[in-house]
Amino acid sequence: MAGDIDQDALAAEWGMALEEQGATGNDAAQSWETVGEDGMAHVGVGSKGGAERILNQEEIDNLLGFSIEDLALSDNGGIRAIIDSAMVAYERLPMLDIVFDRLVRLLTTSLRNFTSDNVEVSLDRIHAVRFADYLNSIPLPAILSIFKAEEWDNFGIATVDSSLIYSIIDVLLGGRRGVTAIRVEGRPYTTIEMGLVKRMVEVILADAEAAFRPISPVNFKIDRLETNPRFAAISRPNNAAILVRFRIDMEERGGSIEMLLPYATLEPIRDRLMQTFVGEKLGRDPVWEGHLSTEIFQARTHVEAVLYESEFPLRKLMNLKVGDTLVLDMKPDALVKVRCGDETLTEGRMGRVGDKVAVRIQKPLRRGRTTMAQFEQVSSGGQET
Repeated sequence: MAGDIDQDALAAEWGMALEEQGATGNDAAQSWETVGEDGMAHVGVGSKGGAERILNQEEIDNLLGFSIEDLALSDNGGIRAIIDSAMVAYERLPMLDIVFDRLVRLLTTSLRNFTSDNVEVSLDRIHAVRFADYLNSIPLPAILSIFKAEEWDNFGIATVDSSLIYSIIDVLLGGRRGVTAIRVEGRPYTTIEMGLVKRMVEVILADAEAAFRPISPVNFKIDRLETNPRFAAISRPNNAAILVRFRIDMEERGGSIEMLLPYATLEPIRDRLMQTFVGEKLGRDPVWEGHLSTEIFQARTHVEAVLYESEFPLRKLMNLKVGDTLVLDMKPDALVKVRCGDETLTEGRMGRVGDKVAVRIQKPLRRGRTTMAQFEQVSSGGQET
């Protein structure tokens, strides 16, 4: 209390001093303290420097971009957005959209046959997450199916939430339509329930294989089922992954299933996933090559048979007259060159067939020594070796 009294007295003295210098009482009070929105006085640095303001916890969280409610799945801002900017965005893999759209169409038919019910499958969201953030955001209880992509030699996770689990169990065991599935909390899943969920996941993975087949043949095989996310670690906590969420509705019942594919799992087919359409190539096109070669083989060309070539001054050429003789320095049985433009194709021997002059080919045709790899290197700016 003594300290407060001394401060009040000191403030009064400073206020009087400022009044003597021509400042008003309000300006003096503002230079000493500023009343905040919460009704508390905050010490300032003067009228020119502005008043200091203490941020509350909510404002600090907004500034940093952290959210306790949905730390991993929300669109982050602030410093958290800068941190997460190092994560590869799934938009750089445009073929994933095509693959999962195809998977939705396949699942709609397969799950209808599996449940004998009216099933609607929709693609909820595709986004990139960090593996540890996803494990911490899984709402329990849930069943996590760890599957292995054998051709890619890595793993993925298919997570089925409790709503879908009980809906599928109710449908497969003869539950009536139009009745909302009852969730039973506080007990582990039975062997029958785990078996039915495993059968449904096998149907989903079979359709996923068909969806990825145009890009890369792959076999998804279930490795194990887990109910605790801590036992489903298939990647490092900070590694990036693609999370795909599907919504499955069966009249008034349903739920969601999530498929998590780490980027390490998709690395073997990353180049194909970066294409904007199936079969895209930045180099040569086999279809165009076949068409071009067919047209070239059918094209007409001009071939010349050169008996002899010689160089002499232009003055001598201008002095030629009728009756002059040009001596060809060659033997009667010498070979003549067969040319197409400036390129020598082969050599042959002159002869006669009927009333026409003919050339008999004596050597095989000369073929180009430039390979396709060298041609691509030259066309891309490299040097031919």
